[in-house]
Amino acid sequence: MTDLDTRTDGAATGTGDGSRPRAVLPALCLTQITGWGIVYYAFPVLLSRMTADTGWSVGATTGAFSLALLVSAAASVPIGRILDRRGPHLVMTAGSVLAVVAVLAVAAAPNLPAFYAAWALAGIAMAATFYHPAFAALTRWWGPDRVRALTIVTLAGGLASTVFAPLTAALAEHLTWRSTYVVLAGVLALVTIPAHALALRAPWPPPPPGPGPEQPTGKDDTARSSPFVLLALAFTLSGFAMYAVVIGLVPLLEERGASPTAAAWALGLGGAGQTLGRTLYAALAARTTVTTRTAALIALGGATTAALALVPGPLPLLVLLSVLAGVVRGNLTLLQATAVTDRWGATHYGRLSALLTAPATIAAALAPWAGAILAGPLGGYSGLFLALAGSSVVATLLAMRTGPR
Repeated sequence: MTDLDTRTDGAATGTGDGSRPRAVLPALCLTQITGWGIVYYAFPVLLSRMTADTGWSVGATTGAFSLALLVSAAASVPIGRILDRRGPHLVMTAGSVLAVVAVLAVAAAPNLPAFYAAWALAGIAMAATFYHPAFAALTRWWGPDRVRALTIVTLAGGLASTVFAPLTAALAEHLTWRSTYVVLAGVLALVTIPAHALALRAPWPPPPPGPGPEQPTGKDDTARSSPFVLLALAFTLSGFAMYAVVIGLVPLLEERGASPTAAAWALGLGGAGQTLGRTLYAALAARTTVTTRTAALIALGGATTAALALVPGPLPLLVLLSVLAGVVRGNLTLLQATAVTDRWGATHYGRLSALLTAPATIAAALAPWAGAILAGPLGGYSGLFLALAGSSVVATLLAMRTGPR
């Protein structure tokens, strides 16, 4: 057997000399853990300390974080075009520098407008350093082996909260939230800037031939095709439901009589299920067509959401449903990462992937607020989860019509 990092296959990678850059995969594993852990997961850990210290409301403070997600969605499209032409070296190195600057700006923000501006910078850094550019790098360099490489990176990324949530909480026990962010910015700089600058310097290979017909004029009309638009809509509806379920799971279980601690454990075990799900995707991909697994995974997500809405208990059964929902979410992450290549090839992966996932990112940013607003009129979180399951049904019907033509 050959190791994923050291296998050489010029046809698979598209590189002229047949070499695959060995440092890329471990570097991206390390930087995804660190980047997600500091730029993303430290915020909810420090939120209560920020509001207590500044007097800003929870809604106003969390709004800055949502702004970062919205900016990330908007920035991902032009960044995707650069990735297609130039590769990840410049994008991810510059994004790492910007991420450090943004975290320091968050720590130093004297007022709410400055806080929002700092998180807007963080949104650009997210687009340049999170999964999207990492997926583009692995898709081009690893070719037919991309599913294995993508699985490894997402498994590593899944450890971000496990590593940095307790680390952030431990730092905050001895430091202010501002000082905690300064320390975390130092860790971010020491890990991500040199890793991206040194590990991603390999020549950017030409894209391998796609599964569909070539565009003789060089113009790509995929993004305006019916299957692409329907797939974007399906991912948006599914993503909205998925993130609203994650945010709403704790209050749903508390409505069923669970303690806050037990509900938090259920949410955490759902994250473990997500990691498990990512280990199963390669086998699923080998046994199904791209359209079948897209529709099936979205439908399974809706089924677990409906089950959480309809099953009153006991708590261990609800925890099991949370884990199963996590398994589906883990598969959906890799489904989105491979959706473009499996249908239309890797030539325009950066741009098309950004266009495909940007609406879902916006939906994810809005899901917490929309879910909280809708829960009341719908009679609580059980009614909300039923409505979200209905959203997944619509997404499934759309996904069934997304086969490439």
